[in-house]
Amino acid sequence: MAADVRNTQPPTPAPEPPQPQAAAKKSNKNYRGFVAGVFSGIAKLSVGHPFDTIKVRLQTTASTRFSGPLQCLAQTLRHEGLAGLYKGATPPLVGWMFMDSIMLGSLSVYRRVVQDNLFNPPWHPAHDPSQPLPAHGHGLAGMLAGATVSFVAAPVEHVKARLQVQYAARKSERLYSGPVDCLRKVWRWHGLRGVYRGLQATLLFRSFFFFWWGSYDLFSRWMRQHTRLSAPAINFWAGGLSAQVFWVLSYPSDVVKQRIMTDPLGGGLNDGVRRFPRWKDAAKAVYKEGGAMGFWRGFLPCFLRAFPANAMALVAFEAAMRALPE
Repeated sequence: MAADVRNTQPPTPAPEPPQPQAAAKKSNKNYRGFVAGVFSGIAKLSVGHPFDTIKVRLQTTASTRFSGPLQCLAQTLRHEGLAGLYKGATPPLVGWMFMDSIMLGSLSVYRRVVQDNLFNPPWHPAHDPSQPLPAHGHGLAGMLAGATVSFVAAPVEHVKARLQVQYAARKSERLYSGPVDCLRKVWRWHGLRGVYRGLQATLLFRSFFFFWWGSYDLFSRWMRQHTRLSAPAINFWAGGLSAQVFWVLSYPSDVVKQRIMTDPLGGGLNDGVRRFPRWKDAAKAVYKEGGAMGFWRGFLPCFLRAFPANAMALVAFEAAMRALPE
């Protein structure tokens, strides 16, 4: 029997391969994001680092030295000038460029991994795979990204913290003349383990990224549904508010982390006797010195910093993305 070809449909054409222009556009987008992240780091540092210096000094000194953030600020300006508020600024300025790249890149990867593996049947039969990732999925991806970036953040924050608690106005009277000198001396006498002092505390602290990125999704979703704000405005407000949620929940762990990172390393460094060989030793010391409120010492400058520093970082990032060529 002859085949009836009158109703035969033409074969579906094969999808065309990606065009070179699309690949170039993606490459340019990656390049622009990396450069824009540098401007984001500069803005974050310029706005937030003075607050951070006051926070670290309040966290790591006895309550008898400073009665509060205003006295700490006044004494720092009186004895060390404005430059005293920016001690230890170089490590985070350099580190944030890499940290932002690792953080945002790994966050995107983990979001896809969580979506594809945890929020699909049979792991999560109640979730429709065609729907956006829920808030707790974003939180889980944020927690994983926080753990990833901790391996870059720990040495950066360690060096920064040691420089911030040097109170001498003259460089000749300080143990470390700068970040490179600090890193060199710590490496010389204590090796890689000394450089990564406080890594476990950093991992614990950044596990609270679950609440940062989970709340960021909730704030963003609510604003898209109930306001007429533009996308950049939503990013601005959601970013600032979620940063404050993060700090309210994570701050006690940050206090303990700073105690560990500013604890003398001893040995050939000749900076004193180590007090906190373990995380729980630092936590006990904080409680013994100030009770439950000791875990909140220095919280005000941190809380005041959270919104403007993260909001301005986003403003700088978006402005740079618009200004850079396609």
